[in-house]
Amino acid sequence: MCGVLDLHRLRIFRAVLAEGTVNGAAANLGYTSSAISQQLQTLQRETGVVLLERTGRRVAPTAAGELLAQKAEGLLAHAAEVEEYVAELKRGRTGTLTLAHIASVGLTWIPAIASALAEQFPHLSLHLRLWESLQTSGAKADVEIYVDYAGVRELPDYHSMTLLDDPYVAVVPAQHWAAEKDELALKDLREEAWVDNDMTQGICRQILLDACAAQGYSPAFRLETHDYASAVAFVQTGSGITVLPKLGFESARSQPGSVAMIPIANPTPTRTLAVRYKKILTGQPSVKHLLELLRLMAAESQPPSQDI
Repeated sequence: MCGVLDLHRLRIFRAVLAEGTVNGAAANLGYTSSAISQQLQTLQRETGVVLLERTGRRVAPTAAGELLAQKAEGLLAHAAEVEEYVAELKRGRTGTLTLAHIASVGLTWIPAIASALAEQFPHLSLHLRLWESLQTSGAKADVEIYVDYAGVRELPDYHSMTLLDDPYVAVVPAQHWAAEKDELALKDLREEAWVDNDMTQGICRQILLDACAAQGYSPAFRLETHDYASAVAFVQTGSGITVLPKLGFESARSQPGSVAMIPIANPTPTRTLAVRYKKILTGQPSVKHLLELLRLMAAESQPPSQDI
């Protein structure tokens, strides 16, 4: 019983049939005639049958050789497709990439990133996941844009890179007393009615609560909302104020003139955005391009006076 047939020898066999001579196949493939003959002899030993017979200076397939050639045609075509697919994977032009991101970059960064990746790698399938959801399910993505904070589990099979220090800002109604301020301290907002912007009580909310606790109080939340956009919408109606990361405010897309955004200082609560990616994807073209896009996005979002 023969073992698994060698695809390389099958290709040589097919080339010999196409040329009709060993010398012709050798010239076409860039091998010596003796090397071609050795490969054919090995193939015949593997199959246990005579595959070729001489007719003058030329060779022709036997009945068994003709049948093998027919059977091998589809196999070699499929193998060529697989090899091309692997080559495309190495070039990053096909395959699947799973990207998890925090909610606030879903509207600010991800659309442009997805568009740029689609243009550069048109056959790449990009699967988007919400990073906050991964934290509860325990699942992992190929690339994750996340908040680097104490308690976030480290992943030893990932490389990580800091992207951006994102400062928190206060968002108040346009007619609020603080709307004309150049900056505010957290203690200035102690007596205000607050609109909570993270009902899931995630990491970004905890960063704010820790900062307020350091000032000696806990915010008096009048309303609880699911996300930044909802919180800003309530601020627009005069329901209270909210404090959130600057990038989160940009993702909320408030109506112009309806609210004011004021920087918080002395001290400034800040969250650190980072990206991590599987080590096995290091050097993969689509991942390299994604990381470069993230660096550009972070640089554009970073205040000019700070460095990332």
